[in-house]
This record gives sequence, C-alpha cells and structure tokens, in this order.
Amino acid sequence: MATKRLPPSLVPTSGVGVSHWGHALFIAPFVLVYVALLVVPLVRGMYLSFFEVDALSGDSTFVGFDNFVQLAGDAVFRGAVFNTFAFVLMTTPAFVAIGLALALALKQAGLLRAGLRAIFFGASVLSVTIVTLVWRLVFMTDRGLLANLMRAIGLDPVNPLVDPHLALPAVALVTVWWIIGLPMMLFLAALQQIPQDVYEAAALDNASRWRTFRSITLPAIRRTLALVAIIEVIAQFQLFGQVQLMTLGGPDNATRPIVQFIFEAGFNQWAIGYAAAAAQVLFGLMLIAVVVQVRVASRKEAA
Repeated sequence: MATKRLPPSLVPTSGVGVSHWGHALFIAPFVLVYVALLVVPLVRGMYLSFFEVDALSGDSTFVGFDNFVQLAGDAVFRGAVFNTFAFVLMTTPAFVAIGLALALALKQAGLLRAGLRAIFFGASVLSVTIVTLVWRLVFMTDRGLLANLMRAIGLDPVNPLVDPHLALPAVALVTVWWIIGLPMMLFLAALQQIPQDVYEAAALDNASRWRTFRSITLPAIRRTLALVAIIEVIAQFQLFGQVQLMTLGGPDNATRPIVQFIFEAGFNQWAIGYAAAAAQVLFGLMLIAVVVQVRVASRKEAA
C-alpha cells in the first residue's frame, strides 16, 4: 500500500531553522540598546575602579584595590553608606504598608474610586524638581505650611531640612508622598485578580476581616508584595535628586547618599577611578539586598 507523501512545505524540519533567526531580530534592538547603555558602562566602570584616571589628559595608572581601600577609610563615604541604608529602611516598608493600605481602601471606594486613584497617583508623574520645590515651601520656617501648623498647636516652627536628626526622615517623607502611587496601583491590580467568590465563601463561614486578610488576601498577593519590595529597594538605593535639590547632602553630611558621593567625586573632584570604585560598592550592596529579598520571598512562598 503506497503511503501518501506530504508536500515539501508541510514536512516538519528538525533543528534550528532560518525562521528562528528571524524571530531573534525582533529582540535584537532591545538587546543592542541594553548592552550599549547598561552592560558596557557596567564593565567599563569595573575596569576604571582599578585605575587612577586623569579626566583631562585621559591618562590612567593601575592602582589595584587602592581605591577600595581608600573608600573603606573615608568617613564621608561610610556616612553615605549609612545614610543610604537608613533611607531604604525608612521608605521601603512604608511603600509596602501604605501602598497596600491605599489599595485596599480604593478597592472599596465605590463611585469615588477613579477620582481617588487619580489624586494618589497624580504626584508620581511630577518631576523631582517640582516635588522638591513644593516641599521646600512646605518646610519654610517663616511662612511654610508646617510652620503654620506648629504655631497653631503652640510649638515653635522648625525646618527639618536644617536639623541633622530630621533632615533624612524629611527627605524620606517627601519620597514616599511622591512615589506611593506606583506601589498602590500594583497592589490594586493584584487585589482585583482575586476571585470574589473566595471572599463570599469566607463571609458565609463568618470569617473576620483580619482573618480574611491574613488567610486570603496576603497569600494571593505575595508575589506582588515581593515585587514592590524589590523594586523599591533598587530605586531607593539610587537616591539622589531629592537630596541634591533639598539639602545638598547636609546638614553636616546627614543626608548625603552614595550616589551623591559618586557624583561629587566624579564631577566635582574629577576622581574618576575613585568614583567608579564607589559605584561598584553601590552595585554590590544593591545586588546583596535584592538577593536577600528574593530569598526571603521565596522561603515565604514555599512555606
């Protein structure tokens, strides 16, 4: 009995065909841009961190790990590392907690939901220049909103931006107010994916709100919780614009973060190799923080 042969165009082929290379062309522009703008500068920065570079002449001298040793003994850099970690610890939990609380409230907001979303998300689209200008006016000692409120309750006006103990928390407050819209929208999208019949079943079992939140809501959005935490850790380690425009790292270096230290070392002192070494330290700290966050989130998910 003769077998029916398929046309050549319908015969399956094995291995990597030409069409697979055609598919790769769709991602080629992204890969090229990614390599040019991220991978190449990263590798170049690692290379420069082992050199003392003259930015004017372009000459460089290999110094090995001397830049890193000098950073370890630099009190200003150690203070910048402390300020950066303190800022991340102030803001990241606030983004998670407040963002989730706002999302839960907006999920039940009814007719006002769209308007409230726009109000809370509106600040996120503002530039750092506008945000810092507005808050500097709020913190003005003479006629600022904060000063007027303090006078109204019988307290002497204080500008937190000139107090070494209050300046960094004030910058953290401004940052949370500015960016809280993004975590809120991520949590809101996750909450809307939870089937409503699960809550109805919990209500039939007379489950309390706290038990419903702990047993249904939190497990359902645990991936979003981890995502928001990782995004904000990475973002807040790169603190720069708010401090540069509000305090210039002061008072008494109380708000100087690592990125501002890198900027000043590279563009004010022209110590390119020293700045590159500080950038590698920042990269390492961010990488460690993200790995720890991912490991903690994966353990919670497995449990």
